[in-house]
Amino acid sequence: MRTIKIFDSTLRDGEQAPGYSMNLKEKISIARQLELLGIDVIEAGFAVSSPGDFASIKAISEEIKDSSVASLSRAVIKDIDYSWNAVKEAKNPHLHIFIATSDIHLQYKLKMTQEEVLERVAESVKHARNLCGSVQFSAEDATRSDRVFLRTVFQTALDNGATVINMADTVGYTTPQEMSSLVKYMKETLVSNSPFDISVHCHNDLGLAVANSLAAISAGADRVEGTINGIGERAGNAAIEEIVMNLYTRKDIYDACTKIDTTRISTVSKRLAMITGVPIPPNKPIVGANMFAHESGIHQHGVMQNRQTYEIITPESIGLKENKMILGKHSGRHAFEEKLINMGYLTLTKEQIDAMFTAFKSLTDVKHTVNDKDIEALIRGTVSNVPELYSLDKYVINSGNVLSNTCNIRLMHKGKDCVDGFATGGGPIDAAFNAVNDALKMDITLIDYRIESVTGGADAQGAVSVKIKHNDKIYKGYGVNINIFEASIYAYLNAINNIFYETNL
Repeated sequence: MRTIKIFDSTLRDGEQAPGYSMNLKEKISIARQLELLGIDVIEAGFAVSSPGDFASIKAISEEIKDSSVASLSRAVIKDIDYSWNAVKEAKNPHLHIFIATSDIHLQYKLKMTQEEVLERVAESVKHARNLCGSVQFSAEDATRSDRVFLRTVFQTALDNGATVINMADTVGYTTPQEMSSLVKYMKETLVSNSPFDISVHCHNDLGLAVANSLAAISAGADRVEGTINGIGERAGNAAIEEIVMNLYTRKDIYDACTKIDTTRISTVSKRLAMITGVPIPPNKPIVGANMFAHESGIHQHGVMQNRQTYEIITPESIGLKENKMILGKHSGRHAFEEKLINMGYLTLTKEQIDAMFTAFKSLTDVKHTVNDKDIEALIRGTVSNVPELYSLDKYVINSGNVLSNTCNIRLMHKGKDCVDGFATGGGPIDAAFNAVNDALKMDITLIDYRIESVTGGADAQGAVSVKIKHNDKIYKGYGVNINIFEASIYAYLNAINNIFYETNL
C-alpha cells in the first residue's frame, strides 16, 4: 500500500482568504495541531509578502520538529532568499516556488513568452536548490496550460534540482478524468536522475477539489495539497480531512494510506473554526455537526440495530466520543475535564481549564444543563490567543423607550488598575461600546456586529462576533454569555486586546 504525503496550506492559501486572517500566536497554535495531526509539510506562509508573514514563518520553523515547514515564493530570487531566511532554522526546511504556465496568465498577467518562463524556472529552481535540499516547483494554472509546454516546464525544474513538481488546478477548472490523464502523462514522460514526487493542488470552484485530488492519487500522484475545513481563496481548497478519510474508508479502491492520525481531525477542525470565527457548516462532510446526527425514525432505528447501516465511518475514527454525561451545576472539575478530553481538547493548559471551569460554574447558575455546544462556546469565549490586557470589572446599562440609553463601565488593566467610562448611545449595546471607548480614550469604529444563539431555549447563551477598525486596520473579537449585553462587551474588549497585541507584535 502506497503512503500519500499531505501538504497543508491552511496557514498560507487558507489564511489569505477574506475573513480567515490569524495573528502569530494563532498561527503557531494551528501549526502545532497540524504537527500532531501528522501533516508531512506545513506551508507556513508567503515570506516576502509582509514582515508579519516572515515573522510567523520563522517562528513556526523554530517551533515545529516533526513536519517540514515551507514558505511560498514566486520564481524570483528575492522571494526565494526571503523564504530561505524564514525557514532555514526549521528541522526540515522546504522551499516552494511557483510561476503560471497557462497562455492566459502568460499573456495578461506575466506578459512573458514561454521561453522567458523556462529561463525563469531554470534560474529560480537552481538558486533554491543551492540553498535547500528540498525544493518544490509548482505550475500555477497548470490544468489550463498546454500539456506539452507544461511537461517542458516541469522537466526544466527537475533538471535544475526540483524534488517535487506540483500541478495546480488554480481555478478549480479540471475534472477527475482530465486530472487522472494529466498525472499519468507526467509520470510517463518526466525523467530525472534523482527521485521526485508528483503533487497536485486543487481548488473547489466547481466542487471537485477532493474528487480531483483522489483522481490524481489513483493515477499515481505521490502527494496532495489542501487545507483544513477546505478554507481558501474563493470556494476554497481540497479539504484535507475529506481526502484522508476517503483513503481511510476506501482502502479497497485507492490502495493508499497517509501518516495522518485521524483521531485528531475533529480537534484541529474545531480549533481552526474557533480561531478564525468562521463556523463549520453543519452538513460539512467528516467534521460537520450533522455528520453523526440522526433525526429520521428509519435512520434512528437502523443505527440502534447496527451503526454501519447509516454510518460508514465512526465518530471515534475522527476523534469524537459518544458521551451521555450531563453537565450541570452539581458537576465537579473532574467531570468537566473528562468532558473536554472526550471532546478532543487534549492540549489545553491548566490556566485555560481554570478559566473555562470558572465560566462553566457561572453558566450553571443560570442554565441547568450544559451541552456540547455550550462547552464549545465557553472554550471559544475563554481560551483566547490574545493576552487579556483589559477586562471587564462591572457595568450598568440603562435603556428603555422613555429614557436615554446610557452605560457606566469599569475596566481592569492587567487585572488590577481600574479605568471608568460613561457614554450614551443609539441603543444599549452602542452605549456600552461608546463607554469602553471613553474609558480607554480610543478612536474605534464598529465595522461588523453579529449575534447568534449557541443553543435553543430561553436560557440559551448568546455568542457575539465583532470587527472593529482602528488606525485603518480591522480587528476581530468574540464573546459569549447568557447575558447578551455582557457577551457584546466581552467581544468588544477581545477585539481591543487584539489591537494592543498586534501593535506590540
